Amino acid sequence: MKAKNRVIAGDYKGKVVDSAAGHPYIITGFLKNIQLTNENVENYELITDEHRKSAASGIARGLVGGALLGPVGMLAGGLSAKNKGIYQVAIQFKDGKKSLIEINDKIYKDIIKSCF
Repeated sequence: MKAKNRVIAGDYKGKVVDSAAGHPYIITGFLKNIQLTNENVENYELITDEHRKSAASGIARGLVGGALLGPVGMLAGGLSAKNKGIYQVAIQFKDGKKSLIEINDKIYKDIIKSCF
């Protein structure tokens, strides 16, 4: 499961959230966007952090590892599951608008830096 990188509720619902060169933004229209910086954002709050290993991925890798290399392979396969970083963040804009966004690790880290 991947992060949607979209506004999932509130103002700008359905709009894409992206980041370029460390500058996160919401795309609001053709060549129009709202920068997610301390100039536009009053505050933000992490609602959920689904930063964990994918259980299905770990089980599948463990079974394959076990079939190929026995118990040691099963352990190594299970430990090689991919980490997933999916964040839901509530944003309060200075103009009074509010958005709930779902984003990946990269965009989340860029928002923290830009809104500091």
